[in-house]
Amino acid sequence: MTCLMQNSSLPYVPCDSIEEQAYRLASISLSEMESVKLMDRTDTKFLLPRRRIPALLHALLKNYRILEVDGHRLSAYETLYFDTPDLRSYHDHQCGRLNRYKVRQRHYIQSKLLFTEVKHKTNKGRTIKQRIRGHVVHAPEKVPTRLAELDDVSRLFVHQLTAHRLPDLHPVLWVGYQRITLVSCTSVERITLDLGLSFQAGERTKDFANLAIAEVKQDSRQHSEFISLMKRNGVRSGSLSKYCLGMVSLHGAIKQNRFKPQLHHLQKILQQ
Repeated sequence: MTCLMQNSSLPYVPCDSIEEQAYRLASISLSEMESVKLMDRTDTKFLLPRRRIPALLHALLKNYRILEVDGHRLSAYETLYFDTPDLRSYHDHQCGRLNRYKVRQRHYIQSKLLFTEVKHKTNKGRTIKQRIRGHVVHAPEKVPTRLAELDDVSRLFVHQLTAHRLPDLHPVLWVGYQRITLVSCTSVERITLDLGLSFQAGERTKDFANLAIAEVKQDSRQHSEFISLMKRNGVRSGSLSKYCLGMVSLHGAIKQNRFKPQLHHLQKILQQ
């Protein structure tokens, strides 16, 4: 994975104009996005320097709409990942094992929604996501209370989907970020741009303020204006999950051989 090259055809736009550029796109509502849930899909990921996002949004102005929730186009997310005591989910990914699972609880801050989610990476290279809705608990001052355990309903849901492969789940990693969601005007395609990534496990924290993670989600491999733009600007796709990046960042001794090429490219991006 590489960043946009210095001689990129994308015009330079200052980083502080990300929100300004976001409000230049036509909007789409949550209800209108029902047709592009893409719970069974193919994924293509890219790593980019955050400073390139304004120019990227400008270049996509005519081809994508942007999700708006209660006036917000940059939406705050908080995700809690669960794993077994021996970190089976992490090691399955690190080994490149297919038919693997990740379990998380995701809080959509602006829309005040909470979901327990199971992501299944199949041996066909597809990502299947299933989820059930939970309840957001609010303190008297209206600040959401972090839910640090799966309730009984969620545990049964996870148990049924993972075929007993993930017993004794416990919380291992908090991930916070802001997300921009784009929807193609011409095809069944959704783009997510995640910014301001931060990780926490116990007292350990790590943030990647200068990083943006882009993910193209499609029903099947097809033409994408976004992917075409990446190719024109010398950006290679590559996979690096937020869960695995967080675990590697906060647990230096954890096995990570498979991720070394991605981490090497990540360091190059962060230096630009």
